[in-house]
Amino acid sequence: MIYIRIHHTDKGMMVAMCDEELIGQVFTEGAREINLKDYADFYKGELIREEEVLKRIDESSLYSANVVGKRAVKQVIKKGLASQKQVAKVSGVQFVQIYTMD
Repeated sequence: MIYIRIHHTDKGMMVAMCDEELIGQVFTEGAREINLKDYADFYKGELIREEEVLKRIDESSLYSANVVGKRAVKQVIKKGLASQKQVAKVSGVQFVQIYTMD
């Protein structure tokens, strides 16, 4: 299951997604950190199945996305919002940040 939370901003939709089991953990590698403990509320919205993710993201109003975890990242790649080249890792945990430019 994947947590998805949609934040509405003046510039458009900001999507936060995270694999369920990663919530509550902190991953560090050098100076990079993914803090899913202190920032859990940013990601914890609705808990949905992987196949539902593609239906929830409206790319026409997408402004940015923060996506953490192998399954969540796989879905944004499948949707065409990111490529495998954009995927980074911190302590083995995949993440991708997406920004649209107008």
